[in-house]
Amino acid sequence: MASHLDHTKTLTASTTSIPGLVLVDLPVPGDNRGWFKENWQREKLLALGLPDLGPVQNNISFNDAVGTTRGIHAEPWDKYVSVATGRIFGAWVDLREGDTFGAVFTAELDPSRAILVPRGVGNSYQTLEPDTAYTYLVNDHWSPDAEYTFLNLADETAAIDWPIPLAQVEISAKDLAHPRLADVVPMKPRKTLVLGGNGQLGRALRAEFPDAEFTTRADFDVTDPAAGASKRGKGYGVIINAAAYTAVDKAETAEGRRDAWAVNVTAVAEMAKVATANGITLVHVSSDYVFDGTVDVHTEDEPLSPLGVYGQTKAAGDAIVSTVPHHYIVRTSWVIGDGNNFVRTMASLAERGVDPAVVDDQIGRLTFATEIARAIRHLLSVRASFGVYNVSNSGAPTSWAELATETFRGVGQDPGRVAGVSTAEYFAGRDAAPRPLRSMLDLAKLTATGFSPIPQLAALAAYLAR
Repeated sequence: MASHLDHTKTLTASTTSIPGLVLVDLPVPGDNRGWFKENWQREKLLALGLPDLGPVQNNISFNDAVGTTRGIHAEPWDKYVSVATGRIFGAWVDLREGDTFGAVFTAELDPSRAILVPRGVGNSYQTLEPDTAYTYLVNDHWSPDAEYTFLNLADETAAIDWPIPLAQVEISAKDLAHPRLADVVPMKPRKTLVLGGNGQLGRALRAEFPDAEFTTRADFDVTDPAAGASKRGKGYGVIINAAAYTAVDKAETAEGRRDAWAVNVTAVAEMAKVATANGITLVHVSSDYVFDGTVDVHTEDEPLSPLGVYGQTKAAGDAIVSTVPHHYIVRTSWVIGDGNNFVRTMASLAERGVDPAVVDDQIGRLTFATEIARAIRHLLSVRASFGVYNVSNSGAPTSWAELATETFRGVGQDPGRVAGVSTAEYFAGRDAAPRPLRSMLDLAKLTATGFSPIPQLAALAAYLAR
């Protein structure tokens, strides 16, 4: 039994001067026969606040001599470093793009201590005992095409205080040739991919995610398996699915039913597979149509009960996305954005002198596409707990007819020109999908994350002013 090991440790995790770099003390019970440890125990480590590493590869570097020195290597994946036998001096340098670029943290590791090294943080070590076995779990497979970033072990800016001077230790010629910090190209964060970049929501997302990669139906058909296969997960941290089949009435036809299932279910299943396999956060936009509209206010945990084909496909998509370890399902209602929509139609009718009959027994709230985009940005930036979030503008419940009168008023027309009519009367004699009559979404879960929804009538006035 190695004398230097502390066999009294409890499992603890400590933050460091580098964001995301977490030092873990591990219990190593032992007796006259040796010792034992749980090196990676997912349930316990997650309870301490560590991210779910999802390791796919386990590597071991065996080092014969004291003073063997390796690094400084920053890789495009996360790694969990520990020592099976022996002891090391470890040095980590933040080589990610951002305010902490160049930050340094050092610590000794023996079998009773491990460290979680996030993507883009440079990793290096020097052995302090012979026959040291340095082990690490990684959450992506090694690839020669991956993006790496390196720093010279002797960099004067990092100024690592190596226990054994570098002139006296074993270092590879390749490690000796790494650049100084001033010449290092910082590792960029993983990219955000937005599907459906030309839709109403896609256009709103461009303002919130200017550096994201946006795809359109012209360059990426989500229903094409070959296109899906081309968008593998390496390099992406977030996929935002703003692509959807939303022709509610056409979905009830034979052709529309096939198209709705292809876009809203089959394509979503492909995205879910890619996200799960690569540890990507999948953001999926859902709809109030997953409910039958028989309750006044819908919470996130209400059982799904869609009335028509469109709602059924959205509910199926939600069920698939819920299996992705890192997911946000953003449930919305009555979406208004940059394109053809209810508000634009009402404004056009008002200015053309047409007096419309508008449904007055469907109750809900508008959700402007800019509000959805803002909420998605918020959930990602504050790292809200994964799951389902209702997203709409705030304010009192309204009917479509009431919103039509507000639109008429907003463009300077007489709101009395709008007549109310029931859903049954409005669709009498037409082939139309069933609609939920109550679409109010409870926003308590969203606001608890620190998000402040904009009142729908204020957002409507601003929209009309533009």
